[in-house]
Formats: sequence, C-alpha cells, structure tokens
Amino acid sequence: MPTGVALRDVREQLFDAAERVLLRDGPSALTSRAVTTEAACAKGVLHRHFADFDAFLAELVLDRIARIEDQADTLRDSAGTGTVGGNLAGALTEVFGPVAVAIVALVTSRDGLRTRLRQAQVAGIPILAEATAMIASYLVAERELGRIDADAAIDTLAPTLIGAGHLLFADRSGDPPEADAVRKVVDTVVGRS
Repeated sequence: MPTGVALRDVREQLFDAAERVLLRDGPSALTSRAVTTEAACAKGVLHRHFADFDAFLAELVLDRIARIEDQADTLRDSAGTGTVGGNLAGALTEVFGPVAVAIVALVTSRDGLRTRLRQAQVAGIPILAEATAMIASYLVAERELGRIDADAAIDTLAPTLIGAGHLLFADRSGDPPEADAVRKVVDTVVGRS
C-alpha cells in the first residue's frame, strides 16, 4: 500500500471505499483491510482516524443517516406540490438506493456496530428508523394541507410504507423495482395519489 501520500478528505475516501466493497461483495466482506485496499491506502490510515473498525462503521452509518435527514427536509418542502403518491414513491426510491439497503444488512449482521450505534443514541434500525421519521414528517405536512385524510394514521402509514419499500428494494442481486411497482405500493398503503 502506498505510504507518505497525502489523502484529501480521508474520511469520505474511506466511506466511499467501504460503500464500494459493501455493494460489490456484501456485508461479510467488509473488513478494515478490504476498505483500505479499496481506498488504496495503508491500513493504519483507517486506525489513525477511527478507534477501531466498528467505530469506523458507526461513523459511516451516522453519515448516511445525516443524508436521509437532508432528504427529509426536501421531501417535507415538497408538501403541496406534485401528488402525494408521486412524492412518496420518489422518496422511497431515493431512500432505498443500493447503499442504504446494504447498510441495513450491515447493521443487522454486526453486533459490535449495533452496540456502537446504540451508544450514539441511534434508535431502531438505522436508515429504516430515519426513513420512517422522514415519511411521517411529510405525511403530517400533507395532512395539514388537507391532501390526505385528517384522521390518517400516520404512525401506522409511515412504518408500513418503509417496510413495504424495504421489501421491494431489498434484493441486492436483482434490479431495483420498476417505478410503477413502487407507486402501486404507495397508492395501496396511502389510498390516494
């Protein structure tokens, strides 16, 4: 491995390398050696920036959670525009990109990572919990605008949409679902377009 070469934004380079390994080879292949090899840097680089590999993975997950929080702002701001079904289908397609689906599998397969995330006050299954909150926030905004029923059970609708969306996108080896399939699930759950 190269040494003495200055790396720019080491954290992002390592995160990007971890994502590539995760997508290509799955959660079981994600090791510190695989990440640093993919990032073309010495193994010590990862350990200079993170206490251990589970700390690195926890930071990766937290970084990806922050991206969902940004997406939540965009989705909430879309309330009152387009169609509810179209907005939700787009949000599900975006949130369940290959990296997010792979991260859910990673979290469920690594006890040490789940422990770190609990220590960081991350509740539920990361990515899925934040995506549920994102959908719920959007549905509240749409309910306030009168675009969904005033008595809509948002605490039921949001996790149902996330669960159904995750099942649609969870096959790592297959193609993502067609837009019509996502929209059909949304319309079935929400009952509106």
